[in-house]
Order: sequence, then C-alpha cells, then structure tokens
Amino acid sequence: MSAAHILVVDDESNIRVLLEEILSEEGYEVTTAQDAESARLAKKDKSFDLILLDIWMPDTDGITLLKEWSEGGENESIVMMSGHGTVDTAIESTKLGALDFIEKPVSLAKLLRTVEKALEHGSKFNQRRNLLQPLMMPVGKSQTVRILREQLAKVAYHDKHTLFFWRAREW
Repeated sequence: MSAAHILVVDDESNIRVLLEEILSEEGYEVTTAQDAESARLAKKDKSFDLILLDIWMPDTDGITLLKEWSEGGENESIVMMSGHGTVDTAIESTKLGALDFIEKPVSLAKLLRTVEKALEHGSKFNQRRNLLQPLMMPVGKSQTVRILREQLAKVAYHDKHTLFFWRAREW
C-alpha cells in the first residue's frame, strides 16, 4: 500500500517546512505550496489524498480556493488551517466541504489525529464512490429512473445511515 499524498498550502515558510517534516516522518508523501497559484499547479500535476489549506494567504485566501475546488467537483479531503480563525470561518469552511478546521500553532497530537481522520474519511468516500459503478445503477431512460439515479448518487457519498423512500407512481 502506498503512502498517502498530502498537499500543504501555507504562505508561511516555517509552517510549511514544519508540517512537511512532521508528516514525512509519519510516512506520508508531502508536497508544499506557498500560495494559491502554486497549489493550483500542484493539483494539476497530481491528485492528493488530503490538502491542508491555510485560510489567510496573500494572493487568494483559502476559503476562495476551497470554494473554487468545491464548485469544480474536486473531491480531495481538505482541512483548513488558520492562526486567526473564528467560529464563523470554521463554519463557512465546513459548509463549503472542508472536513475539519485546525488552529495554528498546530499541536502535534491534534495535527496527526486530524490527518488520520481525514484520510480515513477520504478512503471511505472513495469506497462508496466505487460502489456506484454504472452497471449497478438502475437502468432506463425515463424521467423516473433519471431522478432515482440522481438521488442514489447524492446519498451514496454520505457516511451517515440513510433511510431511502421511493414512491412508485400509482397505476
């Protein structure tokens, strides 16, 4: 099994270096980016299992970048980081798809626990996505079948138990 690949995006070089050292020592493959533009370029070259994304950066803030990636349908696990975070910022980032929010300075135990949890979530997400292979989806071209496929696709990506009701058309 190959090591998880993590992208660390932070404009502070000492934070990038520290996180790279810690995560590398834990056996992860780490790529760093100093700003949003270099993060975009890194994502074009490779897919990541996890992205640690700073909120306050000079060129484009992390929330904007998270929004951009979420709207683009990109599904990497993302954990936001900030030394100036607020509850509102944490809530906004999780609404946009971030898995967690950690404050800087980052405690080693919290960092490793959060990374492990996020990677586990990403692994479960990919397993669920693989369950929805085209051969397993309902077959048909009717509007009813299209709606059913859309609803199944939505609930398949959640890690919560789902009670699914389907109301058949009355004859």
